[in-house]
Amino acid sequence: MNGHRRKTIPIAPATDAAAGDSCSDGGAYALMVLGDSMLPEFAEGEVIVVEPEGLAGDGSYVIAWHGGEHIFRQLVARDGRWWLHPLNPAHADAEIPDLSCVRGVILQKQRPDVRRSRKRYIE
Repeated sequence: MNGHRRKTIPIAPATDAAAGDSCSDGGAYALMVLGDSMLPEFAEGEVIVVEPEGLAGDGSYVIAWHGGEHIFRQLVARDGRWWLHPLNPAHADAEIPDLSCVRGVILQKQRPDVRRSRKRYIE
């Protein structure tokens, strides 16, 4: 984790209208990965399970509200500041002022067409 001490931060459920009513109860939900910003770890078409009340820390994979849309990135702490980091170097990091934009933590991924492709990120 880039030599950083792990920091655990509680994440509140999304309350903005963009999150939609279906996730307002705080339960885990699934999303399909679109695009290539999180390659090579997450490929387009994989399904990720998101915990909106999960604990985010340095190195966690998260869903965040940034630039007027929800994005999927890795949360990274650098020099006392927080960043949303795409794994694909073709995409740029985005600095965030605090963790209020984080809407959930990725628990696991799975390819919908491959039975034994599940990978967990948080136990």
